[in-house]
Amino acid sequence: MVQCLDGFQHFFASLLRCCDLELYNSPPGLEDPERLARETVFSVSEIEALYELFKKISSAVVDDGLINKEEFQLALFRTNRRESLFADRVFDLFDTKHNGVLGFEEFARGLSVFHPNAPIDQKIDFSFKLYDLKQQGFIEREQVKQMVVATLAETGMNLADNVIEEIITKTFAETDTKQDGKIDKEEWRNLVLRHPSLLKNMTLQYLQEITITFPSFVFHSQVDDT
Repeated sequence: MVQCLDGFQHFFASLLRCCDLELYNSPPGLEDPERLARETVFSVSEIEALYELFKKISSAVVDDGLINKEEFQLALFRTNRRESLFADRVFDLFDTKHNGVLGFEEFARGLSVFHPNAPIDQKIDFSFKLYDLKQQGFIEREQVKQMVVATLAETGMNLADNVIEEIITKTFAETDTKQDGKIDKEEWRNLVLRHPSLLKNMTLQYLQEITITFPSFVFHSQVDDT
């Protein structure tokens, strides 16, 4: 199951590398960065940096100030032809309005979970939802297998079906303490706390350094990080 979360590092690294940013004054169109900073773990400067990244991604296909799934795929794989269950799950979890596009606040709030300073409970909750494909409040064996197979395919790794089944069987034997054939949120939390490596890729250090990566617009910020 660790491999399924490994895709996050590649995913967000690709997002940050996909843009060659030009110099900006204070970001036009960004409303109340202070409020969004209060409601996430980002600083005001980090919010402004994320907004410049967002503008580049949201104009990749349709310049409408929103990120659609195709633009999300382009940022992830540099192509819109590759189908990805993993990318779909991340997009759907970011898309809290369930309208098929991401506004900036959805984008920033989604990335906030991966910030080094984000509470561990947020990381556990997001990783649980990633596997809960049917949004039932629990994870079934087949859902785990779907995510494992999809992520292995994306990373170019090939494991025999019996090996995958063995991994899943051992995971459920350890995790499914209620022995009801599914993993609920409490069981998932206990698993993650016993095996913190499952959340290793839920923390992206470069989100804390985004103002260093993209400093040009931060120098012209109209809001102080206070």
